[in-house]
Amino acid sequence: MKKDIRGLTLEELQETLSAWGQQSFTGRQIYSWIFGRKVVDFDRMTDLSKGLRSLLGKNFTINGPNLVETQSSSDGTKKFLFKLKDENLIEAVTIPAEKRLTACISSQAGCKFKCAFCASGTLGFRRNLETEEIIGEVFALKNDSGDKDLTHIVFMGTGEPLDNYDNVMKAIRIINSKYGFNIGARRITISTCGIVPGIKRLSQEGLQIELSVSLHAADDKTRNLLMPVNKVYPFKELLAACRHYVEETNRQVTFEYVLIKGVNCGLHDVRNLAKVLRGLNCKVNLIASNPVNESGFVPPNKLEALVFRQGLLKSGINVTLRRERGKDIDAACGQLRLRYEKM
Repeated sequence: MKKDIRGLTLEELQETLSAWGQQSFTGRQIYSWIFGRKVVDFDRMTDLSKGLRSLLGKNFTINGPNLVETQSSSDGTKKFLFKLKDENLIEAVTIPAEKRLTACISSQAGCKFKCAFCASGTLGFRRNLETEEIIGEVFALKNDSGDKDLTHIVFMGTGEPLDNYDNVMKAIRIINSKYGFNIGARRITISTCGIVPGIKRLSQEGLQIELSVSLHAADDKTRNLLMPVNKVYPFKELLAACRHYVEETNRQVTFEYVLIKGVNCGLHDVRNLAKVLRGLNCKVNLIASNPVNESGFVPPNKLEALVFRQGLLKSGINVTLRRERGKDIDAACGQLRLRYEKM
């Protein structure tokens, strides 16, 4: 089976071209056609020789993922359901703002970590996405964006990025390459449920990417309830890894905290969270939980959310309360895929 050429780093492509007797600059030409001009037909790459175009066509493809469904929200958020070659489904989202367009992409088909508030793990884990499949998502979202180009990439879709470490990091290097999508490292975010070895490994990559950690509780009892991964990498171990990451990279860590009524957003929860985060270079992003039927969880009311935020602010913690996006569509991670597969 032909390999999708978009899964090759520029260096890998140049090595292949060198073996074919081509000059290294030809790799940059091909990258420019694909990522700059969004050309997916080798025969249209007119500044390449016919012989090279023929070789490319015989050895590589540029194809997929196949679009199954889109949903558009009144706030401009757009959700995409894609089908892969093996019939697995993945989701991606574009989120517009005044000066940015963020692409939220998946790194796995399904998820094995089964966070209690998330629809992604409901149908179980299927497999890791290959690098070219991750890049294919970005490519599709970029093609859909029209005149407004993608400015930010967040690995917050289906799956755990640090559980598919090598493919995700390779994709990030292609996304970041000035000859690829040319999106700055500080505009690329990896979100993890708390894979401690992956956080430690990421701290040694030498990339200025953003790290976002799904926290959702500041004690083992509550976090065990919400996130089974905490039984493998307990809260104190996770927090130590985050402190190590900050020390190694001099980068701020973002902690995602889904507010769930009656579970993790009481006064004792905010005091506990403020205590454990004090002195750490971090910010907390509060998110009202999505009403996923399978979980039974409900979000707090607006006043409860504001009180929680104010408690963190008074303790000197940098905190934001995320504005809800895509509320009128299946915008939460895994919801559209879950509905489609249950049809």
